[in-house]
Amino acid sequence: MHIAINRPLAASAFALALAGAASAEPVHVKVFVGSMFEIGENTGDRAGEYQHWFERYWQDAEANDVPGAIAPVHCNDDGVCGAVLGMGKVNASASMQAVLLNPDYDFSQAYYLITGVAGTPPSKGTIGDVVWGSWLIDYDLGHRWAPEEGEPGAPVFMPRKGYEDYRVHQLNPDLVAWGVDLSSDVELKDSEEARTYRLRYPDDAAQAAPSVKVGTHMTGDTFFHGPGLSAEAQYMTEIYGADNYLVTEMEDNAIAQVINRLHGTDRIAAIRGSVNFDQGNPDEKTLEHLDPAPGETAGGFGETVENIALVGAPLVDHIVGNWDTWKDGVPAGPEDN
Repeated sequence: MHIAINRPLAASAFALALAGAASAEPVHVKVFVGSMFEIGENTGDRAGEYQHWFERYWQDAEANDVPGAIAPVHCNDDGVCGAVLGMGKVNASASMQAVLLNPDYDFSQAYYLITGVAGTPPSKGTIGDVVWGSWLIDYDLGHRWAPEEGEPGAPVFMPRKGYEDYRVHQLNPDLVAWGVDLSSDVELKDSEEARTYRLRYPDDAAQAAPSVKVGTHMTGDTFFHGPGLSAEAQYMTEIYGADNYLVTEMEDNAIAQVINRLHGTDRIAAIRGSVNFDQGNPDEKTLEHLDPAPGETAGGFGETVENIALVGAPLVDHIVGNWDTWKDGVPAGPEDN
């Protein structure tokens, strides 16, 4: 059977459909929250990095699949968007770039909150801490050699020339100050399991209750571990002119680099919650701590991922609630207002 097609009418309908698609307004993103993984579903089960954000902002939001991103993007009517970006520098940065370049979203005035779990040196932090990033440093870019091939006791790392624009990002001090100020009254969650685990470490910082801190985030695909590599991370912050190394993680610097190429770094904030120490206690070998026996892991994971959202949400809400003040750039630090 032959079916006649009115070609002018079909062409007109197609043109109208294209025009409708082209005229759809992109979402004007005010704040984008990026997490690295979720354990199961986005709500209703054991929470990973994304669940508390999802339950706070996107319970009723539609999931939008973005080509090239590892997980869908969610947005609410207030311009708060977020997504799981994936673990590791390649995963996270590829997802971030895909989202930034997608025409469904307008990031021209957006702020970014990079969030996730991390490790911390027991001399400076504890399980349950949430650390605002002052500097983001790439742990992997440089030269390394085996300790026995250098001077005894000397560092085994030196920077590689040519990576200056990639390996270090100092985040906007005014935005960091706002984050710290707005989260200063947040009551952090803790657990008896975490309190007991902390007592394995003699350091005052390790045994302390969780708190909000500020310091350098060290980004590495290498899951470095042990007192020697922790000391090397601190050495790297010193030769780069940053402040104290407080957090080891796998994505922040890479995500910041992608955002920087398109929009700069003035509107990037990063927070990490500490769920483990970057080394064993004095009676524990590094490999024993890196691959613990059942029942020997640190407690406090559930409390820490909740703490991350508790600490970061006041900044998100303040930006959105005072958009006329924030849309053109970060206001002077709260101490100046």
